[in-house]
Amino acid sequence: MGKRDMNATDYHRNTAVTWAVRRGHEGVVSTLLQQSGVNPNTPNKDGWTPLLIAAQNRHEAVVKVLLERKNVNPNTADPVLGQTLPSFAVRNRYEGIVRALLERKDVNPNLADKDGRTPLSFAAQNGREAIVRILLERNEVNPNTADATLGQPLLSFAMQHGYYGVERILLQRNDANLNTADRNGQTPLSLAAQNGHETVARKLLKRKDVDPNIADKDGQTPLLHAAKSWSGKIVRMLLERNEVNPNTADATLGQSLLSLAIRNRYEGVVKILLQRKDANPNTTDRNGQTPLSLAAQNGHEAVARKLLERKDVDPNIANKEGQTPLSLAAQNGRGTIVRVLLQRNEVNPSLADTTSGQTPLSWAARNGHEGAVRILLRRNDANLDKADGYGRTPLSWAVHNGHERIVKLLKERTDISPRFAACPRRTETLSPKPSCCSEPPFKKPRRS
Repeated sequence: MGKRDMNATDYHRNTAVTWAVRRGHEGVVSTLLQQSGVNPNTPNKDGWTPLLIAAQNRHEAVVKVLLERKNVNPNTADPVLGQTLPSFAVRNRYEGIVRALLERKDVNPNLADKDGRTPLSFAAQNGREAIVRILLERNEVNPNTADATLGQPLLSFAMQHGYYGVERILLQRNDANLNTADRNGQTPLSLAAQNGHETVARKLLKRKDVDPNIADKDGQTPLLHAAKSWSGKIVRMLLERNEVNPNTADATLGQSLLSLAIRNRYEGVVKILLQRKDANPNTTDRNGQTPLSLAAQNGHEAVARKLLERKDVDPNIANKEGQTPLSLAAQNGRGTIVRVLLQRNEVNPSLADTTSGQTPLSWAARNGHEGAVRILLRRNDANLDKADGYGRTPLSWAVHNGHERIVKLLKERTDISPRFAACPRRTETLSPKPSCCSEPPFKKPRRS
């Protein structure tokens, strides 16, 4: 009787080994592999090898038997998805099979599939902490692998999806590049700051190789992200690093971090920033507004006080409309801030806006802010009768807008002329006729 061909195949090109593997018959597989001339790598009609079939059916014991044979190729790829056996096992959470594969020194744990994904990227993206740890025990596994589809470093992906175990393991690797950015230009530190992950931010900032100033594609640094997400603790952590620039400006709004914090009432962030002596409190945004201007305009009394405690704050810087912080405070009825500003000797209570020509008193009288008017009237050096670009005085504005209590306050003053008390459109007939009646637009004088 002739010798039987152990590599013979059926119609689907399945060998005896393939059938035994498919059924999970560990003993039969072991017996067949002991026969001389048996090829354990013969693929069937669909391109599946016995090893791939064993892994697909989660026959861990059979996989181990096959891997004991040195001529079994552990790097064969899934014919459908192009996944290597390690990637296939990782994706399907076959931890035991992953361990068995990695015991083979000829297994390449960095082989990517058709989509560019490695076993490590599959494990990290699915939060498989145990498998990530197993893979990283192999020194040749690259912890800086990026997801080929999303363009994200694994650490960034783990952070964004809350895979804290994976995150912790990756941070323990000294060869992990923690400055790698994703497609949006965001580093792991940037993501931690944006999402308020204090523990991760602290771990990252302990590493001297982490650059805390890398901006993303929108020009946002980790410090700006932390401030915008109300993460005061992360802001403090970042500012403890001397190389972090506290004067970073928002690329979209053109605002410094201090101005941004004031506009959004992040008082904790403002306090932290003002503790840095190198923080410039006089930076201006695209509208020419300083941090003090914003505080005065929006009524942030506590912030205005903190700013004015600093001797390097210039309280007279005007915005692009020509308005100083005092003018903005008076215009918006911020009486307490008007009082605080006037405590600085260099603040001129009669300084007029360069656009409208209105003084702080004129703005307060025009808008009916009695408290601000009373405070300004206490200043002996204030010009109470100064006309603006429309020819109107504070008194004429108060009369025109019907602010009777303010009219009464101003008329009680002997140093205010009543001749511009109103316009002819009202019941009074004034002589001479004031220039305010025509309300011409105020124009800056032309340069010669």
